[in-house]
Amino acid sequence: MEGPDREGRTFMQVISEKYSPENFPYRRGPGMGVVVPSGHQGSPMKDRLNLPSVLVLNSCGISSAGDEGEIAAFCAHVVELDLSHNKLQDWHEISKIIANIPNLDFLNLSSNPLSAAVLEPDCAEAFSRVRRLVLNNTQVSWDTVHTFMHEMPELEELFLCLNEYNTVMASATPCPSLRLLHITDNNLHDWTEVRKFGSMFPSLDTLVMANNNLGSIHESGDNLCRLFPNLRSINLHNSGLNCWEDIEKLNILPKLEEVRLQGIPLLQTYTNTERRSLMIAQLPSVTCLNGSMVTEGEREDAERFFIRYHLDHPEEELPQRYHSLVTKYGKLAPLAEIDLRPRCHAKVEVHFEDRVEQVSIRLDQTVAELKKQLRTVVQLPTSNMRLYYIDKDMYSAFGPEEMKYSTRALHSYSIHDGDEILVVPKTK
Repeated sequence: MEGPDREGRTFMQVISEKYSPENFPYRRGPGMGVVVPSGHQGSPMKDRLNLPSVLVLNSCGISSAGDEGEIAAFCAHVVELDLSHNKLQDWHEISKIIANIPNLDFLNLSSNPLSAAVLEPDCAEAFSRVRRLVLNNTQVSWDTVHTFMHEMPELEELFLCLNEYNTVMASATPCPSLRLLHITDNNLHDWTEVRKFGSMFPSLDTLVMANNNLGSIHESGDNLCRLFPNLRSINLHNSGLNCWEDIEKLNILPKLEEVRLQGIPLLQTYTNTERRSLMIAQLPSVTCLNGSMVTEGEREDAERFFIRYHLDHPEEELPQRYHSLVTKYGKLAPLAEIDLRPRCHAKVEVHFEDRVEQVSIRLDQTVAELKKQLRTVVQLPTSNMRLYYIDKDMYSAFGPEEMKYSTRALHSYSIHDGDEILVVPKTK
């Protein structure tokens, strides 16, 4: 039993088991993605398999192709194939599968042990019709990526996440067909590595590189425009960007419309409202920020907020965008003191046993986040806390209100300065 399991199973073995009439009995007819092939003479599975056009064969222990004639007979109509989390470690075996699926458009090879596999050009030719290729967590070399780029003239989407890349090896031959590069969760800290994507993928439309901790965008305006002339969307979530100059450089990209920039150090000191408003005002051409569309009304409000936010800043510290917006709206007076928007902070008394401490809390956070803030104050784990809100003006009428719901926002309690938070350990 151990030998076959260690060696893995063939692609055709898995198909014959998973899509046999016993396990997959329903035929949905022409046009519904299920076909019973015919015409392959001598096949023991002739007319027996009900195969959909989208094959999901992840985590099946596949290590080899099996009979290529069988693959050709039963997979001619397949357009999407998920082979993730298998035991494939030889490009020759993979190419035998792909070469016999002539209409394949999407291929997922994530989490197969391919780090040591060498891809020869004649093997890569089998992938020439694939337009979307997923190689996440395979640790494939850049030489392998370059071979694919050269042999896949129709490649439009490439996924290279979780591959432990510290550097990018540039290719002498660009891949003009690629529109989307998804390369999150790697170790690309330096902009000198990221800029190589511009020459490798001149038609790049979407660049997703969250969780790479990119430190800064060190590039002149002319170079940035030349490197990424077609970039429409960029995701820099959880990067290390920490200055507004990096954000301003994004405006140089001539076609940029969508930006994702959550979790960066630059924005940590701002409230949620301030983050979004300042970002919208700094990015006048962006129509979608962090997944939410920017309306014309929201943009005007954000740009006016931007002007007022900088009213008390010294002249030498004012960003260039401030002067552009003053030209558009004029120098705006501060808003009246009456403000119906939810407050952002409150100073409350935290009562625990016989101790009382003054604590400043953010009102845009949740009850669960407040518990995390109070851990160091009361020396209790969050799982052992019960919180009660005490309105100093209404306590005599209503008493304390238990803050039961961990996802509820604090501003919904209408907390004001001087109110109290009572912390009680949970009883066992």
